[in-house]
Amino acid sequence: MHDWADNLERQRRLSKHTLDGYLRDLRQFLTFLTGHLGGPPGISDISELRPADMRAFMAFRRKNGVGARTLGRSLAGIRSFLRFLEKRGLANAAGINAMRAPRQPKSLPKALTDTQAVAITRNSEQLAEEPWVAARNAAVLTLLYGCGLRISEALGLQPADFAGNPTSLKIDGKGGKTRIVPLIPAATETVGHYRDLCPWHLEAEGPLFRGVRGGALQPAIIQKEMRRLRSALGLPDTATPHALRHSFATHLLAGGGDLRSIQELLGHASLTTTQIYTAVDTTRLLEAYGKAHPRA
Repeated sequence: MHDWADNLERQRRLSKHTLDGYLRDLRQFLTFLTGHLGGPPGISDISELRPADMRAFMAFRRKNGVGARTLGRSLAGIRSFLRFLEKRGLANAAGINAMRAPRQPKSLPKALTDTQAVAITRNSEQLAEEPWVAARNAAVLTLLYGCGLRISEALGLQPADFAGNPTSLKIDGKGGKTRIVPLIPAATETVGHYRDLCPWHLEAEGPLFRGVRGGALQPAIIQKEMRRLRSALGLPDTATPHALRHSFATHLLAGGGDLRSIQELLGHASLTTTQIYTAVDTTRLLEAYGKAHPRA
């Protein structure tokens, strides 16, 4: 299992979040097989797995309340593990490869309104008592909304990325993909304000955003701050840090941005992934129509 995980991390460059999910799913599968087969599974048991065994596992997981999205990830992870063994002559993955992933529910990203998004990123709305912490939170949230960054991408930035008053940022995204995103003045200003107030020495190649003890800022801190903000501002539970990235894409599309450009800015590997925002924009348009048109 260790060799497989190392291969996923080094060769396929999976994110830590996805890798942790795959490992957790595989452990659950092996635990299930222990009961299903009447004892801990060995290589010979795994090499003889049939689609019926996998279907039994999926049914067991579904019975315990697991949704289609998680089941799909479980199947993908177990397939990956069996293919890894197959390449080493230790298993046959043909049966599992023939299985179809559960049909995924279609859910639209929940974007905020432009007024809500701006309120969340405004320094004056931050709830932290320490001025530098409030400035830090505003800077991170502005990067999520103003540049369409994932929270991991924003927290991975370094002071060197802002050297020389840049107009764009080079972002290392998921799967090792690199993209260039424009750096809007509002983001530059909020980051500069945070740096002026930050009590910690910020090395050029070290983490830009720091926790209260000087270490690298953790995503959970921003997620917690977002929960506090949405409570204070009366926003729905869907107002999460990632919703700011969705809002970035939705508002660009509503403002006339083309899908191909938005795909590049978000770092999506496929245009199909970006096209979901056309459905979001259509939904918002129909809602506005329903509220405003006299005959709606």
